[in-house]
Amino acid sequence: MFLSELYRYPVKSGQAQCLQDSPVGHLGLMGDRRWMVVEEENGRFLTQRAWPRLGQLKASDGEAGGLLLEAPGLEPLQVALPSADDDLRGVTIWRDTLRVPDGGDEAATWLSQLLGKPVRLVYCPEQRARYLPSGYGLNSDRAAFPDGFPLLLIGQGSLDELNRRIGRPMEMLRFRPNLVVQGAEPFAEDGWKRIRIGKLEFRVLKPSVRCILTTLDPATGERSPDREPLTTLKTFREKEGDVLFGQNLAVDGSGLVKVGMRVEVLE
Repeated sequence: MFLSELYRYPVKSGQAQCLQDSPVGHLGLMGDRRWMVVEEENGRFLTQRAWPRLGQLKASDGEAGGLLLEAPGLEPLQVALPSADDDLRGVTIWRDTLRVPDGGDEAATWLSQLLGKPVRLVYCPEQRARYLPSGYGLNSDRAAFPDGFPLLLIGQGSLDELNRRIGRPMEMLRFRPNLVVQGAEPFAEDGWKRIRIGKLEFRVLKPSVRCILTTLDPATGERSPDREPLTTLKTFREKEGDVLFGQNLAVDGSGLVKVGMRVEVLE
């Protein structure tokens, strides 16, 4: 088995970046979901579930550790990296509330124009990262702005089997993984507890619960009229009301992962 694809998402619910290698640490891939768009009024997080136009948002590394934002019809914008303790804003992501630095008025205006709604851009410094959901991982495990866990892994074989059942190809990016593994049987990752990629060991914490976001075409933002792939997933991947696809991970230590690296199951 080997690591066949590697993705990060600089802004939560924005477009993916396809990588050939990446540093990885306890918050996951470097720069992954460290930024997030929230409602200006109450700090509640926004995603493509309700705001599909976020799928048009392209974010990449900017100057001096900041962010470069691009979207159709808007001029590119450089966003400076805010100080970890200045201009803190209260935000809510699912059941978590935290105070994180605001990305500034210029970014807020730019994103509000994109979405047609007053919003702010916020950043998660390492020292303000969240604990994982109760009952999962170690006390030292943290996450920035993913739904709950630092890393998401999906087996290519699992997607191939899903596509076979649907009868047409679904893009891997509908599921927004960080790590894609090739060479395993469909859903083999369900049985893994610990794996090694290169020199790094990863702990498999829990299956990923899938939502309506998977029905959005990652290129166009259009929703599948037949609600695929959720419709088919519900026929064989539903457990206690949750539709499961992929596995959430945490990493022990830090290092570099590269496409092509061997993946070993340790437990």
